[in-house]
Amino acid sequence: MQRIRKYGELFLVFFRIGAFTFGGGYAMIPLIRNEVVAKKGWLDDNAFMEMLAIAQSVPGPIALNTALFVGNKRLGFRGSLFSAAGIILPSFIVILLIAILFSQFRDNPLVERIFKGIRPAVVALIAAPLLGLGRSAGVNSKNIWIPVVAALTVWLLKVSPVYIVLAAILMGFSHLVYLKKVMKK
Repeated sequence: MQRIRKYGELFLVFFRIGAFTFGGGYAMIPLIRNEVVAKKGWLDDNAFMEMLAIAQSVPGPIALNTALFVGNKRLGFRGSLFSAAGIILPSFIVILLIAILFSQFRDNPLVERIFKGIRPAVVALIAAPLLGLGRSAGVNSKNIWIPVVAALTVWLLKVSPVYIVLAAILMGFSHLVYLKKVMKK
């Protein structure tokens, strides 16, 4: 009975996040972090940041990947199924309802204005948590130029983020090799 309650809790945490977050996966990350680190204590901040780095690296939506990792860490394979169902089900239900109803309201000027009004809020929901995530990831005044240059390169020069990730891996590896050489001296 206790185990069933834990699965239910895991499902409900991710269901609430999935149901009440607009803006996609990156907007969900601070809410997931707040729930699993601050409120529930399922992970510490370092473990969450490591898990987030892996969730960003593997194919698939980041919110789903994060939910899968947290669920697996908390309750194993079944935990990952419950957390994944929780994060996916609200979007599935909303998309199903929109698909059923959207054709009736598609050309309604009020609906168009509502969606245009939601856009800035979604941008803010994604941008605001970057500060907290940046601090947790170790971004400070000395290395802030790295994410800024990466973002500008993707945005202005239209360089694929894949190349940015590969370049970051190479730079990190070369820095590690350099540090090992310095440590030996």
